[in-house]
Amino acid sequence: MKEVIISNLEAGQRFDRFLDKYLSGAGKGFIYKMLRKKNITLNNKKADGSEKIREGDLVKIFFSDETFEKFTSAPSLKNQKSEHESDYKKLGNTKLDIVYEDTDMIFINKPQGMLSQKAKQEDISLVEYLNAYLLQTGAIKQQDLKTFRPGVCNRLDRNTSGIVAAGKTIKGLQELSLYFKDRSIDKYYICLVKGYGLKRQRINGFLLKDEKTNKVEIFNKNINIIPDAALPIETEYIPVADNGEISLVKVHLLTGRSHQIRAHMASIGFPLIGDSKYGDKSFNGDFLKKYHIKSQMLHAYELNIPQKDIHIHTKLPSGFIHVLKGENIWEPGIPEALEVLH
Repeated sequence: MKEVIISNLEAGQRFDRFLDKYLSGAGKGFIYKMLRKKNITLNNKKADGSEKIREGDLVKIFFSDETFEKFTSAPSLKNQKSEHESDYKKLGNTKLDIVYEDTDMIFINKPQGMLSQKAKQEDISLVEYLNAYLLQTGAIKQQDLKTFRPGVCNRLDRNTSGIVAAGKTIKGLQELSLYFKDRSIDKYYICLVKGYGLKRQRINGFLLKDEKTNKVEIFNKNINIIPDAALPIETEYIPVADNGEISLVKVHLLTGRSHQIRAHMASIGFPLIGDSKYGDKSFNGDFLKKYHIKSQMLHAYELNIPQKDIHIHTKLPSGFIHVLKGENIWEPGIPEALEVLH
């Protein structure tokens, strides 16, 4: 018989989902059969798997040593362990720019060029750096990764920098996922765009994504090519400063769709500088020569969660300051202005 005490990392999930990860070599049918026969109990009582487990709950597994070893030492789990140990040792010395952290949540300023999550198995993304950091600081242990995986709750494009929210516990992941889903999180970005003379405004439209090209189109009205394919979007932009040619803009992302800011700003005639998909090719070429800008000037600058009294923002990225100074837009009061513009 084996006993497992539920940790704060694992609390908040359904019992059957915990067992599916803990006994990774066993099928769901076998697990439910063991629950019915009381070969697996929760707090010394029969369970059906739908229970939400809490920190300190006692799980008893009445298996022989051979059976237990069989279901907790599946090939996939062995591969996971070796993968974690090798990857995380390499990544452990990488310093993350942590904007805010508490027991359940962490907010990281992702650099431009880093994936938020893996696109391919061999990728190293922010998730791997996060796990390495949590292992290094002792927030999680290697064995915890069998039943819980810290993860990000919002994704930024590889070449978009800024705040990414992640859950350090099941509770943190669930809370953040709910806030993003019900749009109770205020998300603000900053960008540098071609053009000037913008007036603060909320703009609406519909966004249609082509999965093959990974590019979107913006329409003023819903279209009937494919039912419900074009998704409604809403973006608020707030001009901050300009030089009569380009503008620094703060954007309130009211809906969060793929490439929304980039495509929506381009659709009204103010494409982001450096944006190869939706930008002005000739204009981008000038800024490539002058400032070596190779990707969109877009940064997830600020994030507010009223329910948790969390209000955070990053510093103004050095790349933005470099261009603002070079284009004679920079003023010492710009960082303060960005903080108060809502």
